[in-house]
Order: sequence, then structure tokens, then C-alpha cells
Amino acid sequence: MIDGTIASRDGEQVDADALLAWLAAQAPAMVAAGARLHVRQFPAGFSNLTYLVTIEHEHGRRALVLRRPPRGVKTGVAHDMGREHGILTALHPSGVPVPKPLARCDDAAVIGAPFYLMEHVDGVILRGTLPASFAENAAAVPGTLAALSQTFVYTLAQLHAVDISTEPLASLGRPEGYVQRQVQGWSKRWIAARTEEVPALDGIAAWLEANRPPDRAATLVHNDFKLDNLVLEPDLSRVRAILDWEMATIGDPLMDLGTSLAYWVEAGDAPIFRALGLGITALPGNMTRAELVQAYGAHRGIDVSDAPFYYTFGLFKVAVIAQQIYARHVQGMTSDPRFGVLGEVVKALGIAAQQAAEKGRV
Repeated sequence: MIDGTIASRDGEQVDADALLAWLAAQAPAMVAAGARLHVRQFPAGFSNLTYLVTIEHEHGRRALVLRRPPRGVKTGVAHDMGREHGILTALHPSGVPVPKPLARCDDAAVIGAPFYLMEHVDGVILRGTLPASFAENAAAVPGTLAALSQTFVYTLAQLHAVDISTEPLASLGRPEGYVQRQVQGWSKRWIAARTEEVPALDGIAAWLEANRPPDRAATLVHNDFKLDNLVLEPDLSRVRAILDWEMATIGDPLMDLGTSLAYWVEAGDAPIFRALGLGITALPGNMTRAELVQAYGAHRGIDVSDAPFYYTFGLFKVAVIAQQIYARHVQGMTSDPRFGVLGEVVKALGIAAQQAAEKGRV
């Protein structure tokens, strides 16, 4: 379950020779004389492209991870490699479990897009199934998943306790009016990305605008905190690294929780949500979404009674993200076959958001 790699997909290759030449010139300490460099792609993930870069030399090898924006996207915060690199640089010495950032390149001419490099963190990333080793002791799985649920929600609460009073974290975002901007911004993205009508999502955009809660105390917000963005110990007991900081900002922490809830699939949810690769949370032993909310509120000592709004927003946001990726697929901007099903995922998310708004529960 340590993430495997593939040969880079068509149109998503990285020029290994160009990368090696850049490293030799800009970060010579990372590449010994005569070193050879190999690049393979991590096939999971739906946004920025991620690669395993292996540097081999006579004394051994070193594994790095490269991140770059995908083809066919406009410039923006989510694809700003310099910003993501800066967040890791700020967080790494703070004790938040993140990979160590190593190098950054803003010159798109080197490999076709800006990029950065970070350390490769060994561990388990859960993508749809448990590691094969857990089959040997199936009776222990519910207890392991119960503990993992606790670790998940505790880690999110700890992330929201990070000191944001100093730079560069203090300047990551504008907390005043954060919820309003998020609701209106994702509504605009929905209109710009849709390839067909989905009435449920149009209705939810209006509902969110009409039901916005007041601003609350701002924290660091990851904005994509879910199981497959965590590198775990092999026994799932601890988080070794939190990945994918591209959308991190300063804002309402319950917006972060809402996104996490949207990805937390339960056994009774629409089966197509398993296409997102997150079905592990539906297995016996996991907390329910309602239990996650209560545990989060207890960890932080805050009122979470308006969690249904944030869950509804999370479903809407995830639907828009899926639609943006699906639109690139429709336009022929990616060859990744996983993206073909996302049109149906968008519709299912719209229905789930509609139900959450109507019933007022997570």
C-alpha cells in the first residue's frame, strides 16, 4: 500500500535530463557527479501531478517527490507551486507532519511547468482497500479503524491549533468574509466548469448563499484533508505526513471539517462514491460522520451545531472539483481513464448535498 508508480501518462511526462541538469546547476548538493535520474508518475490524485524522482549514484540512491500543475489549467492558488512549497517550508519546523521541502523552480521552461521537490515519506496511503497484511487478522480490523478515526479527527484538530500569527502563514488568506467568498467562489467555478445541467447543484449554490453562518475565529485550513492525503504508519497508528497543501489558507476551520465529511463515505451512501477511492471509511469500526463532528468539537472545545451547513458546502465543493476535472477530460486535456466516471459522481454529490440541506444533518 505504499503508493506505486507508473510510466508517466501521455502528455504528462517529465524530461528527466532537463530536470537533472537543473538540479546540477541549482541544487548541486542533491546530485553527485555521474548521478542518474529516473522519473515515474504516481497515478492517484486528481489535481496537481505528482512524480517519484529517483537519483542513483555510486553510493546509493535517493527518492524525492516532484509536484507540478496539470495541463489545461489556468493559473491560480490551487496550482501555485511556489505557494505550496512555501507552506511546507513554514510548517516543517513547526511539528506538523509534512514532507521536508527541498527545491523549487518557477521557470516553466525547464520541464514545461513550475515545480517543486520534497522528500519522499515512506508509509501507507489508504486508497480504497486496506493493506493485504490486515487480512491475516480480520477480527482486529474494526478496532484498528476505530483508532484510525480518532487519529484522523485529532490530527485535523491539531492542525487547526497551529500558530498563524507569524509569516508566511499569517498572509495565506483573508479570514474576514471567508465563508462568503468560498460559497460565491465555488458557485462561480461551478458555472464555469459545468458541461451539462445538474439542477441539484444549482439549487445548493443558492441555498448556501442564503444560509451562510457568521464568521468564526480563523485557523490554518488545509482544504483537502482526507484519508488518502495522509501517509500513515504501516499499522495505521500514526500520521507520518499530511500531503497536498495546494489549497491551504487561513479561514473558518469548520469549512475544513465540512470538506473532510464530504469525503467520509458511509456504508449507506451511494455506491458510486467508492469511485473516489475512499470506501475504507464505510467499513465497520469507523466513526460515522456525526461521530467525527462530535469528536472534533470535543477536541477543540467549540460549538459544532451548524455542521450540516459545512457538510453541505463540502459536498458542493467536492462536486465542483470533480466537475472541473471532468471538464478537462471532456475537452481532451487528460488521458487519465479514471476521469470518465466523474460526471456521474458530480450528479450523485449534488443529490447528497440536496438531502443534507433538506434534512439538516451530516
